[in-house]
Amino acid sequence: MDGTLVDSEVIWDIGIEELAVTLGGTLDPDVRARMVGTNEGASVILLLESLGLPLENAPEHQQWLRTRMRELFAQGVAWKPGARELLLESRAAGLPTALVTSTPRELSDIIINQLGPDNFHLTICGDEVEEKKPHPEPYLTAAAKLGVDITRSVVFEDSLSGVGSALAAGAVTLAVPSEVPLPDDLEVTRLNTLEGVDLAYLRTLRD
Repeated sequence: MDGTLVDSEVIWDIGIEELAVTLGGTLDPDVRARMVGTNEGASVILLLESLGLPLENAPEHQQWLRTRMRELFAQGVAWKPGARELLLESRAAGLPTALVTSTPRELSDIIINQLGPDNFHLTICGDEVEEKKPHPEPYLTAAAKLGVDITRSVVFEDSLSGVGSALAAGAVTLAVPSEVPLPDDLEVTRLNTLEGVDLAYLRTLRD
């Protein structure tokens, strides 16, 4: 979702930067890069570690961040180029479609409601699985619930954590890097954008 369907990583930047200032510090760009594709709790831990602050207060800071993100997401998010068109084409063709995100349900639903919940047969959020990305569980769970073969499913991801999850699950994986470049040695098909990506292109990936 974040950074793949919608341009929401920049909104996370705002919330996490504000939390850093509230805690008396600043957000290191390298630390922020490590947060991309992880979950809310992991991001708070990374921030506290970078600021040299005790981790026992992480739940309190995580709640602060969640409250602030609710406010920011409610202001609206923008589609990533090409994402809306591909999603609508997939739905019109009747393809089983899932949104799999590390973001918790409470925040995800704010964005999902803006995207149109009917555009997805299934949505799975970070607080609804035991193991989060880069573990394969989120995508294996989605495939099982959709009743589809994961090896014939196409996953779009923007982060190293997300790509790792999809590859480990055995999905056909397309990486569309957003905020953070992916390692050069990562063996995955890369796209600069989803613009122009359609079902005809996806069918070629089976070969």
